[in-house]
Amino acid sequence: MSNTGAGLSPELKIDVEKTPTETIVRCAGRITSSTSELLKGAVRPLISDTPRIVIDLTNVSFLDSSGLGAIVGFWVSAKRAKHQLKLANANQRIVDLFLMSNLAPIFEGHDDYLGVTPD
Repeated sequence: MSNTGAGLSPELKIDVEKTPTETIVRCAGRITSSTSELLKGAVRPLISDTPRIVIDLTNVSFLDSSGLGAIVGFWVSAKRAKHQLKLANANQRIVDLFLMSNLAPIFEGHDDYLGVTPD
């Protein structure tokens, strides 16, 4: 198991942990138009190499439309590669954003996503 820091900005910290079965991308902070490129740079290269990617949103306090678009883009790329993308530990605001944008169905069946963490 390896643990590598993938990115750091004042608004968003990204930590990547690779295991034999999956790669966990832990995010902390805000995923916005100013930080979504950092997230894209960390996650995109993993999609072709990893059959299962988990984006852990435990410490994400805010997600805007740019962040939402980045996550949907990851899902599309993973699906094309016949890989799995999973969201974990989204707070209620993030879940509401997916619900309001009618994007929640792409993550149905992900217990960690549906079982949100408290604000």
